[in-house]
Amino acid sequence: MRPPCELVVRYVLPAFRSLIAKELVSRYHFSQRAAAESLGTTQASVSYYLYSKRGNKRMKQLESVASVKSLVGEVAEGIATEKLAPIDSLLRFCQLCTALRNQDIICDLHRGATLLPENCDVCGRVTET
Repeated sequence: MRPPCELVVRYVLPAFRSLIAKELVSRYHFSQRAAAESLGTTQASVSYYLYSKRGNKRMKQLESVASVKSLVGEVAEGIATEKLAPIDSLLRFCQLCTALRNQDIICDLHRGATLLPENCDVCGRVTET
């Protein structure tokens, strides 16, 4: 059985990073290399993100959530204007997980990825630290 956090790390965080990379490149005219450095990833990963070769399904799912879209804009602007310290960017990634958990998106992903008992409430039991 996979815990929901494993799915967040494998699918959600890369998709979130991808959305931020796209915003940095398209709106703030970052190069792929600069976007990669800002996000702690490689230029090749940013290229994959931009051309939808990696995580496209999850990106579309996340883009449709208003709170995610807002958080993407906030993080991209903070990075571009250097008003968001790296630790604050990191905290926004954690806020994403909390927001998605509160909206049952993580639970839906979890149910779709593994066989769970009908009365499972693991995702709802996870509390903020």
